[in-house]
Amino acid sequence: EVNADTGRIHSSFQQAVAATGRLSSTDPNLQNIPIRTAEGRRVRQAFVASKGNKLLAADYSQVELRIMAHLSQDAGLLSAFSSDQDVHRATAADVFNTSLDEVTAEQRRSAKAINFGLIYGMSAFGLANQLNVSRGEAQEYVDRYFHKYPGVRDYMEQTQALADEKGYVETIFGRRLYLPDIHAGNAMIRKAAQRAAINAPMQGSAADIIKQAMIDIANWLEQDPIDARMVLQVHDELVFDVKEEDVDLLSAGVKFRMASAAALDVPLIVDVGVGDNWDQAH
Repeated sequence: EVNADTGRIHSSFQQAVAATGRLSSTDPNLQNIPIRTAEGRRVRQAFVASKGNKLLAADYSQVELRIMAHLSQDAGLLSAFSSDQDVHRATAADVFNTSLDEVTAEQRRSAKAINFGLIYGMSAFGLANQLNVSRGEAQEYVDRYFHKYPGVRDYMEQTQALADEKGYVETIFGRRLYLPDIHAGNAMIRKAAQRAAINAPMQGSAADIIKQAMIDIANWLEQDPIDARMVLQVHDELVFDVKEEDVDLLSAGVKFRMASAAALDVPLIVDVGVGDNWDQAH
């Protein structure tokens, strides 16, 4: 519903709905508008900057994979992120047994699904369905992945064991994420909790990091004469309405504060886009 005074739609954000600590958005939910479909992009074009302003979108790059590198201390992941490699391309080269230069776009897309799928606790069966390959082929991909990143497998096993023992896992800030179904009698419910145990530290830590960044940025904007407002948070992304002449100052300040919101063993990378509407800002 459009606010009569502002002529804008105003969402509400909740701190304590999502189990991992992510913010959730309601009335309306502005966090689930697709970005990769033509329809989603058209919807995003309806979100426009104020007169004389631009929308600036700042987005963490592969933040959950970077958190996995930090938590698992896997040498391969740490090296890839510290040397600014394309981690999906590097994974594809190993999984598909090819050189970095010969990795195809399709192989990189598959490696991306593997990288993110496994940190969400996806099985070979789930991966086979997502990549439309046989279960045996998917298992080979999983085995090659863990051969390349053995520290990730060790971390997953240790995290599941800790969750089984204590009933919770923790974010990098020490916030506990309780898993009441980790000992459920129903095998499907128990396995879902085991998968959550693997991903919750990543997703929960990402939530902690962006909230810290939001606090740092809000404090900075209160003290700085930059004419800008934070108008939206979509998990790993912050959106600002900013005077056109202040875009460069805001971009630099936001990137710095988002990148320094947590001290990880790999750099936090922030991508910034600017446009007249939300779609153009990507």
